[in-house]
Formats: sequence, C-alpha cells, structure tokens
Amino acid sequence: METSDKTSRQLFAEIKANPTRKRFGFGDKPALVNIDLQKAYTAVGEFATAYATDPRQMEYINALAAAFRSRGFPVVWTYVAYMESGEDCGIWGTRSDTPDSLQNIKVGSRRAEFDDRLEIDHVRDIIINKRMASAFFETNLGSIFSFHGIDTVVVTGGSTSGCVRATVVDSLSRSFRTIVPEECVADKHEAPHFSNLYDMAIKYADVVGVQEVLTQMQRYPAAVRAGA
Repeated sequence: METSDKTSRQLFAEIKANPTRKRFGFGDKPALVNIDLQKAYTAVGEFATAYATDPRQMEYINALAAAFRSRGFPVVWTYVAYMESGEDCGIWGTRSDTPDSLQNIKVGSRRAEFDDRLEIDHVRDIIINKRMASAFFETNLGSIFSFHGIDTVVVTGGSTSGCVRATVVDSLSRSFRTIVPEECVADKHEAPHFSNLYDMAIKYADVVGVQEVLTQMQRYPAAVRAGA
C-alpha cells in the first residue's frame, strides 16, 4: 500500500490536474439522476443528518434538470422514506434507533420532502422512493433507462461517499457511461467527499465540472414539441 501525508482534497486535485485514465465520455442518450436531495440531507440547521458542500449545488442541479428536459432526456429524483415500522429498511436500519436514524425517515414526513429550492416537474420528471443506497437497487430505474435507450447517466446529490457512490458503481456495472458533476454532489465531511471523488474518477466515472456537462447538453438537439 502506498502511503502519503496528502489530504484527500489534495489527492483529488492532483488526479484532476493529471488524469491517469481516459474518459468514458458522453454517449447518445443521457439521463440525469438526482440522489436524495431531501430535507433530511439538505436542511442544514434543522436536521442533524443534513450537510452542504457547494453553496450553489441546488442552483446547478436545477440548471442541469432544465437542460435535460429541454432535450427530452429523463430527469430522475430519488428519495429515501420508510414505512412506519421501518422494516423496509432491513438490516441497514438496525445500527441505531434515534429520531435521526435512517429508518425513521417516514413516508410523508418533513425529512422525506424534497428541498424547497429544487425545481421539480411533477408531471414529466421521474420520482423514485428507494430503500437502499443505490438508485438501481430493486427499483424500476433500469427498465426505465432500457425503455428510453439511455447509454449515459449523470449523477448528482448526496452523499458523495454513500448513495452517490453506490449509484455510480451500479451505473457503471450496467455499462452506462457515468458522469459526476463535482459541484453537484455533497457529503458530511470533506475527507469522504474528496476521497470518493478521487476514487470514482480513477475507477467508475468521469468527475467533471458542472459547466462542462451543461455545455455538452447544448450539443444534443432540442426536443421536438408534440404538434410542431
């Protein structure tokens, strides 16, 4: 094992400046997956489980969602919420049992609500209540992407070291080109945040600036409106 006295932030900065892997790049049909941007994880000051990294995260995600919609590509929002008993959280929900515990995010609760800053189209966008870390685990996300012929998945949300990473690994495992806009993911502490960005950039995804993704979206033809 190589040792280093560098921080995870420094290691990630180095890999950004001097990439060691070629990019997967964008394919023909991308989808946007926004992971767990709910108040349990975004309402800093209200919930102990909430966190923030880039102060413009929600603004950037709204811009991405609008860009994907304008091209006719799927926009997906996931959230976690459980039945009153918490049994659908399984063994994951047995390590603690406090008001802040994962299995105590109940369906219909304030902790399960999406962040008020988000611009969600409740008619056109796809909303998925997931129970485990990955957005793909025992959800219909894979079949939705098959229906749309998706070959590229852009992942935002939180946490970088948890549900984002799990979704990214599952995305690559399903042979999707996988993209992570750096400013659009967040974590509780900078160490897991940057160490997982570093790891994903080397192994599982293209970790790029959000502006690069927005620029790429302009290269796709705009969606044709019905009746046009």
